[in-house]
Amino acid sequence: MSMSSLSLTRFPGSISGLLQVASLLSLLLLLFKAAQFLLRRQWLLKALQQFPSPPSHWFFGHKIPKDQELQYILKWVNEFPSAFPQWLWGSKVRVLVYDPEYMKAILGRSDPKAHNTYRIVAPWIGYGLLLLNGETWFQHRRMLTPAFHYDILKPYVGIMADSVRVMLDKWEQLIGQNSLEIFQHVSLMTLDTIMKCAFSHQGSVQQERNSKSYIQAVGDMNYLFLSRARNVFHQNDTIYRLTSDGRLFHHACQLAHEHTDQVIRQRKAQLQNEGELEKIRQKRHLDFLDILLCAKMENGSSLSDEDLRAEVDTFMFEGHDTTASGISWIFYALAAHPEHQKKCREEVQSLLGDGASITWDHLDQMPYTTMCIKEALRLYPPVSGVSRDLSKPITFPDGRSLPKGFVVTLSFYGLHHNPKVWPNPEVFDPSRFAPGSSRHSHSFLPFSGGSRNCIGKQFAMNELKVAVALTLLRFELLPDPTRIPVPMALIVLKSKNGIHLHLRKLQ
Repeated sequence: MSMSSLSLTRFPGSISGLLQVASLLSLLLLLFKAAQFLLRRQWLLKALQQFPSPPSHWFFGHKIPKDQELQYILKWVNEFPSAFPQWLWGSKVRVLVYDPEYMKAILGRSDPKAHNTYRIVAPWIGYGLLLLNGETWFQHRRMLTPAFHYDILKPYVGIMADSVRVMLDKWEQLIGQNSLEIFQHVSLMTLDTIMKCAFSHQGSVQQERNSKSYIQAVGDMNYLFLSRARNVFHQNDTIYRLTSDGRLFHHACQLAHEHTDQVIRQRKAQLQNEGELEKIRQKRHLDFLDILLCAKMENGSSLSDEDLRAEVDTFMFEGHDTTASGISWIFYALAAHPEHQKKCREEVQSLLGDGASITWDHLDQMPYTTMCIKEALRLYPPVSGVSRDLSKPITFPDGRSLPKGFVVTLSFYGLHHNPKVWPNPEVFDPSRFAPGSSRHSHSFLPFSGGSRNCIGKQFAMNELKVAVALTLLRFELLPDPTRIPVPMALIVLKSKNGIHLHLRKLQ
Protein backbone atom coordinates (compact mmCIF):
# COMPACT_ATOMS: atom_id res chain seq x y z
CA MET A 1 0.00 0.00 0.00
CA SER A 2 1.37 3.42 -0.93
CA MET A 3 1.97 6.16 1.64
CA SER A 4 -0.81 8.32 0.12
CA SER A 5 -3.34 5.47 0.38
CA LEU A 6 -2.22 4.77 3.93
CA SER A 7 -2.73 8.43 4.83
CA LEU A 8 -6.23 8.47 3.38
CA THR A 9 -7.27 5.34 5.30
CA ARG A 10 -5.59 6.45 8.50
CA PHE A 11 -7.19 9.95 8.61
CA PRO A 12 -10.67 9.68 7.03
CA GLY A 13 -12.24 11.65 9.83
CA SER A 14 -9.89 14.57 9.33
CA ILE A 15 -10.68 14.82 5.61
CA SER A 16 -14.42 14.56 6.27
CA GLY A 17 -14.13 17.25 8.91
CA LEU A 18 -12.28 19.58 6.55
CA LEU A 19 -14.96 19.08 3.89
CA GLN A 20 -17.67 19.87 6.40
CA VAL A 21 -15.87 23.03 7.51
CA ALA A 22 -15.38 24.11 3.87
CA SER A 23 -19.05 23.47 3.13
CA LEU A 24 -20.10 25.46 6.19
CA LEU A 25 -17.84 28.36 5.26
CA SER A 26 -19.18 28.34 1.69
CA LEU A 27 -22.74 28.38 2.98
CA LEU A 28 -21.96 31.26 5.37
CA LEU A 29 -20.32 33.20 2.53
CA LEU A 30 -23.34 32.57 0.30
CA LEU A 31 -25.72 33.73 3.04
CA PHE A 32 -23.56 36.82 3.64
CA LYS A 33 -23.59 37.70 -0.06
CA ALA A 34 -27.35 37.14 -0.25
CA ALA A 35 -27.91 39.41 2.76
CA GLN A 36 -25.57 41.99 1.27
CA PHE A 37 -27.48 41.85 -2.01
CA LEU A 38 -30.88 42.21 -0.33
CA LEU A 39 -29.75 45.12 1.84
CA ARG A 40 -28.23 46.90 -1.16
CA ARG A 41 -31.35 46.36 -3.25
CA GLN A 42 -33.62 47.60 -0.44
CA TRP A 43 -31.48 50.74 -0.11
CA LEU A 44 -31.68 51.35 -3.85
CA LEU A 45 -35.46 50.84 -3.94
CA LYS A 46 -35.92 53.28 -1.06
CA ALA A 47 -33.64 55.88 -2.70
CA LEU A 48 -35.61 55.56 -5.95
CA GLN A 49 -39.11 55.90 -4.47
CA GLN A 50 -39.53 59.29 -6.12
CA PHE A 51 -38.68 57.84 -9.55
CA PRO A 52 -41.27 55.36 -10.89
CA SER A 53 -40.11 52.93 -13.55
CA PRO A 54 -41.50 50.11 -15.70
CA PRO A 55 -41.88 46.69 -14.03
CA SER A 56 -38.62 44.75 -13.90
CA HIS A 57 -37.35 41.29 -12.94
CA TRP A 58 -35.70 41.19 -9.50
CA PHE A 59 -32.49 39.69 -10.97
CA PHE A 60 -32.48 40.27 -14.74
CA GLY A 61 -33.77 43.84 -14.45
CA HIS A 62 -35.45 45.43 -17.46
CA LYS A 63 -35.04 42.77 -20.11
CA ILE A 64 -34.39 44.81 -23.25
CA PRO A 65 -33.04 43.29 -26.47
CA LYS A 66 -29.65 44.96 -26.94
CA ASP A 67 -30.53 46.18 -30.41
CA GLN A 68 -33.81 47.78 -29.26
CA GLU A 69 -32.66 49.92 -26.34
CA LEU A 70 -33.37 53.22 -28.08
CA GLN A 71 -36.87 52.13 -29.04
CA TYR A 72 -37.61 51.28 -25.40
CA ILE A 73 -36.18 54.62 -24.24
CA LEU A 74 -38.51 56.47 -26.60
CA LYS A 75 -41.46 54.56 -25.15
CA TRP A 76 -40.46 55.32 -21.56
CA VAL A 77 -39.66 58.98 -22.24
CA ASN A 78 -43.36 59.39 -23.01
CA GLU A 79 -44.42 57.57 -19.83
CA PHE A 80 -42.12 58.97 -17.17
CA PRO A 81 -41.45 62.70 -16.75
CA SER A 82 -37.81 63.81 -16.79
CA ALA A 83 -36.16 60.55 -15.67
CA PHE A 84 -36.61 56.89 -14.75
CA PRO A 85 -34.46 54.12 -13.20
CA GLN A 86 -33.35 51.36 -15.54
CA TRP A 87 -32.46 48.15 -13.73
CA LEU A 88 -29.67 46.32 -15.54
CA TRP A 89 -29.58 43.34 -13.19
CA GLY A 90 -29.86 42.53 -9.49
CA SER A 91 -28.61 45.55 -7.59
CA LYS A 92 -27.18 47.36 -10.61
CA VAL A 93 -29.29 50.30 -11.70
CA ARG A 94 -28.79 53.57 -13.52
CA VAL A 95 -31.06 56.59 -13.65
CA LEU A 96 -31.72 57.85 -17.18
CA VAL A 97 -32.39 61.58 -17.40
CA TYR A 98 -33.70 63.41 -20.46
CA ASP A 99 -34.99 66.72 -19.14
CA PRO A 100 -33.09 69.98 -19.90
CA GLU A 101 -33.17 71.13 -16.26
CA TYR A 102 -31.87 67.77 -15.09
CA MET A 103 -29.13 67.94 -17.73
CA LYS A 104 -28.17 71.44 -16.62
CA ALA A 105 -27.99 70.40 -12.98
CA ILE A 106 -25.68 67.46 -13.66
CA LEU A 107 -23.47 69.05 -16.31
CA GLY A 108 -22.93 72.03 -14.02
CA ARG A 109 -21.17 69.74 -11.53
CA SER A 110 -17.86 67.91 -11.69
CA ASP A 111 -18.98 64.31 -11.10
CA PRO A 112 -16.56 61.74 -12.56
CA LYS A 113 -17.32 59.48 -15.50
CA ALA A 114 -19.08 56.29 -14.40
CA HIS A 115 -16.17 53.98 -13.64
CA ASN A 116 -17.90 50.62 -14.06
CA THR A 117 -19.22 51.67 -17.48
CA TYR A 118 -16.16 53.27 -19.00
CA ARG A 119 -13.54 50.90 -17.59
CA ILE A 120 -14.70 48.44 -20.25
CA VAL A 121 -13.14 50.58 -23.01
CA ALA A 122 -10.00 51.49 -21.02
CA PRO A 123 -7.94 48.60 -22.49
CA TRP A 124 -8.66 50.12 -25.90
CA ILE A 125 -8.40 53.91 -25.54
CA GLY A 126 -6.63 54.11 -22.18
CA TYR A 127 -7.07 56.95 -19.74
CA GLY A 128 -6.95 59.94 -22.02
CA LEU A 129 -9.19 62.99 -22.10
CA LEU A 130 -12.37 60.93 -22.47
CA LEU A 131 -11.88 58.78 -19.35
CA LEU A 132 -9.74 60.96 -17.08
CA ASN A 133 -11.23 62.77 -14.08
CA GLY A 134 -10.26 65.47 -11.63
CA GLU A 135 -7.10 67.54 -11.82
CA THR A 136 -5.39 65.24 -14.32
CA TRP A 137 -8.29 65.68 -16.73
CA PHE A 138 -8.15 69.45 -16.28
CA GLN A 139 -4.40 69.53 -17.01
CA HIS A 140 -4.80 67.46 -20.19
CA ARG A 141 -7.78 69.54 -21.34
CA ARG A 142 -5.85 72.77 -20.83
CA MET A 143 -2.82 71.35 -22.60
CA LEU A 144 -4.79 70.22 -25.68
CA THR A 145 -7.22 73.15 -26.08
CA PRO A 146 -4.75 75.17 -28.26
CA ALA A 147 -4.88 72.36 -30.86
CA PHE A 148 -8.46 73.43 -31.62
CA HIS A 149 -7.84 77.18 -31.88
CA TYR A 150 -9.64 78.66 -34.89
CA ASP A 151 -6.32 79.63 -36.51
CA ILE A 152 -5.43 75.93 -36.45
CA LEU A 153 -8.84 74.88 -37.77
CA LYS A 154 -8.92 77.29 -40.74
CA PRO A 155 -6.47 75.45 -43.03
CA TYR A 156 -8.06 72.12 -42.10
CA VAL A 157 -11.07 73.01 -44.28
CA GLY A 158 -9.02 72.38 -47.42
CA ILE A 159 -7.75 69.06 -46.08
CA MET A 160 -11.31 68.01 -45.22
CA ALA A 161 -12.47 68.91 -48.72
CA ASP A 162 -9.69 66.86 -50.34
CA SER A 163 -10.63 63.80 -48.24
CA VAL A 164 -14.32 64.19 -49.10
CA ARG A 165 -13.53 64.42 -52.83
CA VAL A 166 -11.55 61.16 -52.68
CA MET A 167 -14.61 59.47 -51.17
CA LEU A 168 -16.94 61.00 -53.76
CA ASP A 169 -14.65 59.88 -56.59
CA LYS A 170 -14.91 56.32 -55.24
CA TRP A 171 -18.69 56.63 -55.11
CA GLU A 172 -18.79 57.57 -58.77
CA GLN A 173 -17.13 54.25 -59.57
CA LEU A 174 -19.69 52.36 -57.44
CA ILE A 175 -22.80 54.20 -58.52
CA GLY A 176 -24.00 51.27 -60.66
CA GLN A 177 -24.71 49.19 -57.56
CA ASN A 178 -28.28 48.77 -56.36
CA SER A 179 -27.59 50.84 -53.24
CA LEU A 180 -24.46 51.73 -51.31
CA GLU A 181 -23.73 51.12 -47.63
CA ILE A 182 -22.14 54.48 -46.87
CA PHE A 183 -20.96 54.20 -43.25
CA GLN A 184 -17.73 52.33 -44.01
CA HIS A 185 -16.83 54.79 -46.77
CA VAL A 186 -17.56 57.79 -44.56
CA SER A 187 -15.52 56.24 -41.72
CA LEU A 188 -12.48 55.89 -43.97
CA MET A 189 -12.91 59.49 -45.09
CA THR A 190 -13.13 60.87 -41.54
CA LEU A 191 -10.16 58.73 -40.48
CA ASP A 192 -8.22 60.16 -43.42
CA THR A 193 -9.15 63.67 -42.28
CA ILE A 194 -8.19 63.26 -38.61
CA MET A 195 -4.94 61.55 -39.56
CA LYS A 196 -3.93 64.48 -41.77
CA CYS A 197 -5.22 67.28 -39.56
CA ALA A 198 -4.32 66.12 -36.06
CA PHE A 199 -1.38 63.82 -36.84
CA SER A 200 0.10 65.35 -40.04
CA HIS A 201 -0.12 61.99 -41.81
CA GLN A 202 1.26 61.82 -45.34
CA GLY A 203 -0.53 59.67 -47.89
CA SER A 204 -4.12 58.56 -48.43
CA VAL A 205 -5.66 56.59 -45.60
CA GLN A 206 -8.63 55.77 -47.84
CA GLN A 207 -6.38 53.69 -50.07
CA GLU A 208 -4.45 51.82 -47.33
CA ARG A 209 -5.44 48.28 -46.36
CA ASN A 210 -4.40 48.60 -42.70
CA SER A 211 -6.80 51.53 -42.33
CA LYS A 212 -9.69 49.22 -43.21
CA SER A 213 -8.46 46.81 -40.53
CA TYR A 214 -8.51 49.66 -38.01
CA ILE A 215 -12.05 50.67 -39.03
CA GLN A 216 -13.17 47.05 -38.65
CA ALA A 217 -11.53 46.81 -35.21
CA VAL A 218 -13.31 49.96 -34.05
CA GLY A 219 -16.61 48.57 -35.34
CA ASP A 220 -16.06 45.29 -33.49
CA MET A 221 -15.24 47.05 -30.24
CA ASN A 222 -18.39 49.18 -30.48
CA TYR A 223 -20.55 46.04 -30.57
CA LEU A 224 -18.49 44.20 -27.96
CA PHE A 225 -18.77 47.15 -25.56
CA LEU A 226 -22.57 47.03 -25.68
CA SER A 227 -22.66 43.25 -25.36
CA ARG A 228 -20.40 43.23 -22.31
CA ALA A 229 -22.04 46.20 -20.60
CA ARG A 230 -25.39 44.34 -20.65
CA ASN A 231 -24.08 40.91 -19.55
CA VAL A 232 -23.90 40.32 -15.79
CA PHE A 233 -21.60 37.31 -16.27
CA HIS A 234 -19.02 39.29 -18.28
CA GLN A 235 -18.28 41.99 -15.70
CA ASN A 236 -15.32 40.15 -14.20
CA ASP A 237 -12.21 40.86 -16.29
CA THR A 238 -10.68 37.39 -15.84
CA ILE A 239 -13.87 35.60 -16.84
CA TYR A 240 -14.43 37.92 -19.79
CA ARG A 241 -10.92 37.31 -21.16
CA LEU A 242 -11.71 33.58 -21.32
CA THR A 243 -14.80 34.09 -23.48
CA SER A 244 -14.86 34.27 -27.28
CA ASP A 245 -16.01 37.91 -27.03
CA GLY A 246 -13.15 38.67 -24.69
CA ARG A 247 -10.60 37.18 -27.07
CA LEU A 248 -12.10 39.10 -29.99
CA PHE A 249 -11.99 42.34 -27.98
CA HIS A 250 -8.33 41.74 -27.11
CA HIS A 251 -7.50 41.12 -30.78
CA ALA A 252 -9.37 44.27 -31.87
CA CYS A 253 -7.49 46.29 -29.23
CA GLN A 254 -4.20 44.99 -30.61
CA LEU A 255 -5.14 46.05 -34.15
CA ALA A 256 -6.16 49.51 -32.96
CA HIS A 257 -2.97 49.92 -30.94
CA GLU A 258 -0.81 48.85 -33.87
CA HIS A 259 -2.40 51.62 -35.93
CA THR A 260 -1.87 54.35 -33.33
CA ASP A 261 1.62 53.12 -32.40
CA GLN A 262 2.62 53.44 -36.05
CA VAL A 263 1.39 57.05 -36.09
CA ILE A 264 3.49 57.86 -33.02
CA ARG A 265 6.60 56.06 -34.35
CA GLN A 266 6.43 57.86 -37.69
CA ARG A 267 6.23 61.29 -36.08
CA LYS A 268 9.01 60.48 -33.60
CA ALA A 269 11.20 59.36 -36.49
CA GLN A 270 10.65 62.72 -38.17
CA LEU A 271 11.82 64.44 -35.00
CA GLN A 272 15.13 62.58 -34.95
CA ASN A 273 16.58 65.09 -37.39
CA GLU A 274 18.55 67.71 -35.56
CA GLY A 275 16.60 70.94 -35.19
CA GLU A 276 13.23 69.39 -36.11
CA LEU A 277 11.89 69.66 -32.57
CA GLU A 278 13.00 73.28 -32.41
CA LYS A 279 11.09 73.98 -35.63
CA ILE A 280 7.94 72.55 -34.05
CA ARG A 281 8.38 74.66 -30.92
CA GLN A 282 8.72 77.78 -33.07
CA LYS A 283 5.44 77.13 -34.93
CA ARG A 284 2.82 79.70 -34.00
CA HIS A 285 0.23 76.97 -33.53
CA LEU A 286 0.94 73.32 -32.87
CA ASP A 287 -1.26 70.48 -34.07
CA PHE A 288 -2.58 67.81 -31.71
CA LEU A 289 0.40 65.46 -31.96
CA ASP A 290 2.89 68.35 -31.84
CA ILE A 291 1.50 69.32 -28.44
CA LEU A 292 1.65 65.78 -27.10
CA LEU A 293 5.21 65.12 -28.26
CA CYS A 294 6.59 68.47 -27.16
CA ALA A 295 5.01 68.09 -23.74
CA LYS A 296 6.69 64.71 -23.35
CA MET A 297 10.08 65.71 -24.74
CA GLU A 298 10.32 68.85 -22.65
CA ASN A 299 9.48 67.01 -19.44
CA GLY A 300 9.38 63.22 -19.52
CA SER A 301 7.42 63.04 -16.27
CA SER A 302 4.63 65.30 -17.50
CA LEU A 303 3.40 62.89 -20.16
CA SER A 304 4.33 59.23 -19.94
CA ASP A 305 4.37 56.86 -22.92
CA GLU A 306 1.12 55.43 -21.56
CA ASP A 307 -0.47 58.89 -21.40
CA LEU A 308 0.76 59.69 -24.90
CA ARG A 309 -0.77 56.59 -26.44
CA ALA A 310 -4.02 57.03 -24.48
CA GLU A 311 -4.53 60.50 -25.92
CA VAL A 312 -3.67 59.36 -29.45
CA ASP A 313 -5.98 56.33 -29.14
CA THR A 314 -8.77 58.55 -27.78
CA PHE A 315 -8.56 61.19 -30.50
CA MET A 316 -8.02 58.67 -33.26
CA PHE A 317 -11.34 57.06 -32.27
CA GLU A 318 -13.32 60.17 -31.29
CA GLY A 319 -11.99 62.21 -34.18
CA HIS A 320 -13.30 59.84 -36.83
CA ASP A 321 -16.03 57.50 -35.52
CA THR A 322 -18.36 60.08 -33.96
CA THR A 323 -17.99 62.35 -37.00
CA ALA A 324 -18.61 59.45 -39.37
CA SER A 325 -21.80 58.68 -37.47
CA GLY A 326 -22.95 62.30 -37.71
CA ILE A 327 -22.25 62.59 -41.45
CA SER A 328 -23.86 59.24 -42.30
CA TRP A 329 -27.07 60.00 -40.41
CA ILE A 330 -27.23 63.50 -41.91
CA PHE A 331 -26.99 61.97 -45.39
CA TYR A 332 -29.80 59.57 -44.51
CA ALA A 333 -32.00 62.36 -43.10
CA LEU A 334 -31.53 64.44 -46.26
CA ALA A 335 -32.21 61.41 -48.47
CA ALA A 336 -35.43 60.76 -46.56
CA HIS A 337 -36.53 64.40 -46.91
CA PRO A 338 -35.84 65.43 -50.52
CA GLU A 339 -37.52 68.82 -50.21
CA HIS A 340 -34.97 69.87 -47.58
CA GLN A 341 -32.14 68.28 -49.52
CA LYS A 342 -33.13 70.36 -52.55
CA LYS A 343 -33.08 73.60 -50.55
CA CYS A 344 -29.65 72.77 -49.14
CA ARG A 345 -28.30 72.01 -52.61
CA GLU A 346 -29.62 75.28 -54.01
CA GLU A 347 -28.02 77.18 -51.14
CA VAL A 348 -24.65 75.45 -51.62
CA GLN A 349 -24.74 75.92 -55.40
CA SER A 350 -25.39 79.64 -55.03
CA LEU A 351 -22.45 79.89 -52.63
CA LEU A 352 -19.87 77.53 -54.11
CA GLY A 353 -20.79 77.12 -57.75
CA ASP A 354 -19.13 73.88 -58.85
CA GLY A 355 -17.43 73.44 -55.47
CA ALA A 356 -13.90 73.74 -56.84
CA SER A 357 -12.92 75.46 -53.61
CA ILE A 358 -14.51 75.73 -50.19
CA THR A 359 -13.01 77.89 -47.45
CA TRP A 360 -13.46 78.67 -43.77
CA ASP A 361 -15.48 81.78 -44.62
CA HIS A 362 -18.00 79.75 -46.62
CA LEU A 363 -18.95 77.66 -43.59
CA ASP A 364 -20.88 80.49 -41.93
CA GLN A 365 -22.72 81.35 -45.14
CA MET A 366 -24.96 78.30 -45.44
CA PRO A 367 -27.68 78.89 -42.80
CA TYR A 368 -30.31 76.51 -44.16
CA THR A 369 -27.81 73.67 -44.58
CA THR A 370 -26.63 74.28 -41.01
CA MET A 371 -30.24 74.12 -39.79
CA CYS A 372 -30.67 70.75 -41.51
CA ILE A 373 -27.41 69.46 -40.07
CA LYS A 374 -28.49 70.41 -36.55
CA GLU A 375 -31.93 68.86 -36.98
CA ALA A 376 -30.32 65.61 -38.14
CA LEU A 377 -27.99 65.73 -35.10
CA ARG A 378 -31.05 66.17 -32.90
CA LEU A 379 -32.73 63.09 -34.35
CA TYR A 380 -29.50 61.07 -34.50
CA PRO A 381 -26.98 62.34 -31.92
CA PRO A 382 -23.61 60.62 -32.61
CA VAL A 383 -23.21 59.88 -28.89
CA SER A 384 -26.57 58.81 -27.49
CA GLY A 385 -25.61 59.39 -23.84
CA VAL A 386 -22.91 59.69 -21.18
CA SER A 387 -22.82 58.42 -17.61
CA ARG A 388 -21.65 59.96 -14.33
CA ASP A 389 -21.03 58.61 -10.82
CA LEU A 390 -22.65 61.05 -8.38
CA SER A 391 -19.85 62.19 -6.06
CA LYS A 392 -22.36 63.89 -3.75
CA PRO A 393 -26.15 64.02 -3.40
CA ILE A 394 -28.15 66.00 -5.95
CA THR A 395 -31.56 67.64 -5.79
CA PHE A 396 -33.22 68.41 -9.10
CA PRO A 397 -35.33 71.54 -9.78
CA ASP A 398 -38.59 69.58 -9.33
CA GLY A 399 -37.55 68.59 -5.79
CA ARG A 400 -36.65 64.96 -6.47
CA SER A 401 -33.23 63.89 -5.28
CA LEU A 402 -30.64 61.14 -5.52
CA PRO A 403 -27.96 60.22 -2.97
CA LYS A 404 -24.23 59.98 -3.54
CA GLY A 405 -23.05 56.88 -5.39
CA PHE A 406 -25.78 56.56 -8.01
CA VAL A 407 -24.97 56.19 -11.69
CA VAL A 408 -26.80 58.80 -13.76
CA THR A 409 -26.96 58.46 -17.54
CA LEU A 410 -27.65 61.62 -19.51
CA SER A 411 -29.65 60.30 -22.45
CA PHE A 412 -29.14 62.79 -25.27
CA TYR A 413 -31.23 60.55 -27.50
CA GLY A 414 -34.09 60.69 -24.98
CA LEU A 415 -33.66 64.45 -24.53
CA HIS A 416 -33.76 65.11 -28.28
CA HIS A 417 -36.90 62.96 -28.66
CA ASN A 418 -38.70 64.24 -25.57
CA PRO A 419 -42.11 65.60 -26.68
CA LYS A 420 -42.15 67.98 -23.71
CA VAL A 421 -38.96 69.56 -25.04
CA TRP A 422 -39.44 69.19 -28.81
CA PRO A 423 -43.05 69.13 -30.12
CA ASN A 424 -43.54 66.31 -32.63
CA PRO A 425 -39.99 65.12 -31.99
CA GLU A 426 -39.96 62.45 -34.71
CA VAL A 427 -40.68 65.01 -37.43
CA PHE A 428 -37.66 66.34 -39.36
CA ASP A 429 -38.16 70.09 -39.01
CA PRO A 430 -35.07 72.29 -39.60
CA SER A 431 -37.04 75.43 -38.69
CA ARG A 432 -36.48 74.47 -35.04
CA PHE A 433 -32.98 75.90 -35.54
CA ALA A 434 -33.92 78.98 -37.53
CA PRO A 435 -32.04 82.16 -36.54
CA GLY A 436 -33.81 83.82 -33.64
CA SER A 437 -35.63 80.68 -32.49
CA SER A 438 -35.57 80.15 -28.73
CA ARG A 439 -35.01 76.95 -26.77
CA HIS A 440 -33.63 75.80 -23.44
CA SER A 441 -29.84 76.04 -23.21
CA HIS A 442 -29.64 72.30 -22.47
CA SER A 443 -32.29 71.01 -24.87
CA PHE A 444 -29.83 70.29 -27.72
CA LEU A 445 -26.61 68.54 -26.72
CA PRO A 446 -25.08 66.64 -29.65
CA PHE A 447 -21.61 67.38 -28.25
CA SER A 448 -22.58 67.09 -24.56
CA GLY A 449 -22.27 70.24 -22.42
CA GLY A 450 -20.65 71.84 -19.42
CA SER A 451 -16.91 71.82 -18.82
CA ARG A 452 -16.58 68.32 -20.31
CA ASN A 453 -18.20 69.13 -23.63
CA CYS A 454 -16.53 67.80 -26.77
CA ILE A 455 -13.22 69.62 -27.23
CA GLY A 456 -13.40 69.01 -30.98
CA LYS A 457 -17.00 70.16 -31.58
CA GLN A 458 -15.98 73.03 -33.88
CA PHE A 459 -13.69 70.71 -35.85
CA ALA A 460 -16.58 68.26 -36.17
CA MET A 461 -19.13 70.86 -37.26
CA ASN A 462 -16.73 72.13 -39.91
CA GLU A 463 -16.24 68.63 -41.26
CA LEU A 464 -20.00 67.98 -41.32
CA LYS A 465 -20.59 71.15 -43.35
CA VAL A 466 -17.78 70.43 -45.82
CA ALA A 467 -18.97 66.83 -46.36
CA VAL A 468 -22.61 67.80 -46.84
CA ALA A 469 -21.88 70.73 -49.15
CA LEU A 470 -19.52 68.87 -51.48
CA THR A 471 -21.67 65.74 -51.58
CA LEU A 472 -24.86 67.61 -52.46
CA LEU A 473 -23.06 69.34 -55.32
CA ARG A 474 -22.23 66.01 -56.89
CA PHE A 475 -25.01 63.57 -55.93
CA GLU A 476 -28.69 63.37 -55.21
CA LEU A 477 -29.21 61.13 -52.18
CA LEU A 478 -32.16 58.75 -52.10
CA PRO A 479 -33.14 56.21 -49.41
CA ASP A 480 -33.29 52.47 -50.00
CA PRO A 481 -36.89 51.62 -48.96
CA THR A 482 -35.97 47.95 -48.57
CA ARG A 483 -33.28 48.72 -45.96
CA ILE A 484 -34.41 51.48 -43.62
CA PRO A 485 -31.66 52.02 -41.01
CA VAL A 486 -32.40 51.05 -37.41
CA PRO A 487 -30.59 53.28 -34.85
CA MET A 488 -28.58 51.34 -32.31
CA ALA A 489 -26.84 52.80 -29.24
CA LEU A 490 -23.27 51.51 -29.27
CA ILE A 491 -20.42 53.72 -28.08
CA VAL A 492 -21.37 55.75 -31.14
CA LEU A 493 -24.86 55.81 -32.69
CA LYS A 494 -24.90 53.34 -35.57
CA SER A 495 -27.45 51.41 -37.56
CA LYS A 496 -28.21 47.77 -36.88
CA ASN A 497 -28.43 47.07 -40.61
CA GLY A 498 -26.09 49.73 -42.01
CA ILE A 499 -27.03 52.95 -43.80
CA HIS A 500 -27.87 52.21 -47.45
CA LEU A 501 -28.52 54.97 -49.96
CA HIS A 502 -29.05 55.24 -53.69
CA LEU A 503 -26.81 57.81 -55.34
CA ARG A 504 -27.77 59.71 -58.48
CA LYS A 505 -24.95 61.61 -60.19
CA LEU A 506 -25.85 65.21 -60.97
CA GLN A 507 -25.01 66.53 -64.42
